[in-house]
Amino acid sequence: MKHLLKLMDLSTEDIFTILDLADQLKYERKHNIPHKHLEGKTLGMIFQKSSTRTRVSFETGMFQLGGHALFLSGKDMQIGRGEPVQDTARVLSRYVDGIMIRTFAQQEVEDLAKFGSVPVINGLTDFCHPCQVLADLMTIREHFGGLKGLKMCFIGDGNNMANSLIVGGLKTGMNVSVATPDAYRPDPSVLEFAKPFGSQFTLVNDPFEAVQGADVVITDTWASMGQEAEKKARMEAFQGYQVNEKLMSEAAPGAMVQHCLPAYRGQEITEETFENHAGEIFEEAENRLHAQKAVMVKLMK
Repeated sequence: MKHLLKLMDLSTEDIFTILDLADQLKYERKHNIPHKHLEGKTLGMIFQKSSTRTRVSFETGMFQLGGHALFLSGKDMQIGRGEPVQDTARVLSRYVDGIMIRTFAQQEVEDLAKFGSVPVINGLTDFCHPCQVLADLMTIREHFGGLKGLKMCFIGDGNNMANSLIVGGLKTGMNVSVATPDAYRPDPSVLEFAKPFGSQFTLVNDPFEAVQGADVVITDTWASMGQEAEKKARMEAFQGYQVNEKLMSEAAPGAMVQHCLPAYRGQEITEETFENHAGEIFEEAENRLHAQKAVMVKLMK
């Protein structure tokens, strides 16, 4: 494991190694046990998309690990003015010990890794969100004590979250069901990846069919960054795909809810359901810090 570009690149062993280390780092943090694994190391953080959780968790994580993080806004860098990504990769590799990028195109992340000589971490692209899903898997495992055999259900847009949840869930032995409108299905490469898993994966249109017996119900905003112009059409397309108490009544008893945030109450999830599961959702948000610290230690130590 040289980079974290997408979960498809990781083995099941890689994923569980990260989750185990994340658990350890979380325990040490809670008990004020120093873990300066990255002392003297620097992480360059490129943001082509704005962020709350990604920036704060990576920056805080590097500080807690004894290192330093540099916030690099795309609009302030030459990459935002047309410098080829391969040149940015080769320059930054001579300055920093690792690069995290949050951007639109997956190819930009792949090119950074191809032309650079330091580890590259995907902080989010339109294709996938591996750091978030590692935090989700960590949270689910904390809640249930394991992952294998659990049913994970995703309701809504077949976006970067759906893509990564399908891959991460299947690789860790979960059963994964997804409900999306036909026009908003997950990426074809992800559906191809899921084919060999047979009945372990299901994709349907009906949220009530997908949620039957689910241990974990996950949703995301219906219109992500860069999709503002599609908002009206998306609001219409996703009517009936709201996570609410009626839907949750079809899930397994004690089912948990996850949301990568920000949440738009009254759209993809109701205020009532969000608040009923707020403890789980904000534990998930916190676990971004611990999971990403584990990734950085794994790649940069």
